[in-house]
Amino acid sequence: MKALQISQPGEIRLIDVATPEIKPGEVLIKINYVGFCGSDLNTYRGKNPMAQLPVIPGHEIGATIEKIGAGVPPVIREQMPCTVMPYSSCGKCTACRNRRPNACQYNQTFGVQRNGAMTEYLSVPWEKVIIDPENKISPKYFALVEPLSIGVHAIARAEVTNLDFVLIAGCGMIGIGALARAVAAGAKVIAMDVDDQKLALAKGLGAAYTVNAMTENVHDRLQKITNQNGPDVVIEAVGIPSTYQIAVNEAAFTGRVVCLGFAKTEIALETKHFVQKELDIRGSRNASPDDFRLAMEYMKKGIYPLDELISGIYKPEEAQSVMENWSANPGKVFKLIIEF
Repeated sequence: MKALQISQPGEIRLIDVATPEIKPGEVLIKINYVGFCGSDLNTYRGKNPMAQLPVIPGHEIGATIEKIGAGVPPVIREQMPCTVMPYSSCGKCTACRNRRPNACQYNQTFGVQRNGAMTEYLSVPWEKVIIDPENKISPKYFALVEPLSIGVHAIARAEVTNLDFVLIAGCGMIGIGALARAVAAGAKVIAMDVDDQKLALAKGLGAAYTVNAMTENVHDRLQKITNQNGPDVVIEAVGIPSTYQIAVNEAAFTGRVVCLGFAKTEIALETKHFVQKELDIRGSRNASPDDFRLAMEYMKKGIYPLDELISGIYKPEEAQSVMENWSANPGKVFKLIIEF
């Protein structure tokens, strides 16, 4: 069968690999759509320290159940659309013992630490398969569930309430996922980005305020919005020095800062704010099955403008040009999808 492989920095190509066979307790899925993630772009650029080349990318999966192995519960049936939890967990490390397997010390994510889903077929344990019992989500939209659920999880980490001002720093896919849950919690959401199109979409999703970090004075604007207090919660969903500095500098006293973005360089932070403000600074990694299901519920309620989140759908043969163009213009992209 065909698969896409990032063979070396700057090169993604089609290869032939063996079609997987399923074992008892496994499901064979037909891959229909797979989203390119920011981590895939970094792998393509040779800047993902967790990825070992060559690797088959892809962990944002929209698929159809092709075949079912022995011992799989009857609720999972052939021809059902689905997605897959693309993370592994050891069950023994501190994170797993604390019932947070999404942060497993030894996690291996599809397309990063192990070969991923940009293939025609994939075999996975049935426990990793996420279906919609109401059968209302198509495989194309299932490919959006994982990145949206990352943002959903970050809002849970921040313990957002209806009393909070929440700054979402970065309105890409993950930021949009976070924004929807924060709005649903009744928070007053401030969306920040450098792209007016993304800010307009955030406004349509319920953001009470928008800030263009390129053209506005961020500090003055946030102070005015929050009555000189600063945001109670900051979600850092970009991963660059300036947004990390904004998160720490602008958070309210006793605020919560949730970090999602992987910065590529060291960042100088004003550490006195950690103590003076008594900040809670929290990491947020991956997502749980409940986060997946909540993102799916938002989809079914029409909260996410799904078609607006898809920047383009391409054939595997176009992957090289897709990655070249994305690498040259990363700020204009929501989600790029490969259709198998």
